[in-house]
Amino acid sequence: MKVLIVDDSKAMRMIVKRTLARTDLDRCEVVEAENGAEALTKIESEHPDLVLCDWNMPEMSGIEFLKQLRESGSHVPFGFITSESGDDTRHLALETGAQFIITKPFTPESLNAALMPCVS
Repeated sequence: MKVLIVDDSKAMRMIVKRTLARTDLDRCEVVEAENGAEALTKIESEHPDLVLCDWNMPEMSGIEFLKQLRESGSHVPFGFITSESGDDTRHLALETGAQFIITKPFTPESLNAALMPCVS
């Protein structure tokens, strides 16, 4: 399985990658992007099976990326890993086409629980 991790923080991308390795998807190929604009390019070239994305990023936010992704016809499973935790954020994410939203900080167990319905 190929996973695209999108976050403007290199440290956070590494945390997500390390946590992902402690889930039931421990044999993933990981591709990284620093923002939504770069991620759109990676979607076309890498064809990931899953996207894990931050909400707040420069150039193109996570929700803008998800909107463009869905408008392009892509149905790749998509989840947010973000510090945004409000009900409005959660509602917008799910309404736009995200399968889940996990609030930072997160654990391998919470990530695994969110991932399993997406990849089963």
